[in-house]
Amino acid sequence: MANRLSQIATRTGDDGTTGLGDGSRVPKDHLRIQAIGDVDELNSNIGVLLAEPLPDDVRDLLITIQHELFNLGGELCMPGYELIKMDAVLGLDQALAHYNAHLPRLKEFILPAGTRSAALAHVCRTVARRAERAVVTLAGSETIKAAPRQYLNRLSDLLFVLSRVLNRANLDGLGGDDVYWHSERLKRQEQDGSPED
Repeated sequence: MANRLSQIATRTGDDGTTGLGDGSRVPKDHLRIQAIGDVDELNSNIGVLLAEPLPDDVRDLLITIQHELFNLGGELCMPGYELIKMDAVLGLDQALAHYNAHLPRLKEFILPAGTRSAALAHVCRTVARRAERAVVTLAGSETIKAAPRQYLNRLSDLLFVLSRVLNRANLDGLGGDDVYWHSERLKRQEQDGSPED
């Protein structure tokens, strides 16, 4: 890994390039830098979510995810290096199964809304999807291992599930249910009392 930063304003990027972990320099709009930036933005948004009241188990999970995202960013920063392992992907699978098992079946698409923590989880979910797209784009021109892409894909799914969990957590007295999209199908079902499917 590269040396830890001891000086922030190095001025080496004034020419529009930035250094990778292997010492090479690339333009700041390089696909690899865009992917690293999206992962960093995702981690920062999870930091904002962690500033909210959260159930202890969800907080612990998100802290673990922050460390794993830092590893993922480090792997992207060092071409050919491997920091994010398939164990991390499997850990997200297990968390998905655990949290999803306690949620009611969805009646319809839901809106990214509800409590503040749930809405922030949805923001994290959308940034995770963008980071995933950036990694897929990068993999179209450079060799990228499968784990980073799979991790981001699974993480966006988990953040969707956690948004539903957080809407029910009722930590701020505002907990409740999912905020459903008012589709024509759901409106008809409510009007005529027909079954959901």
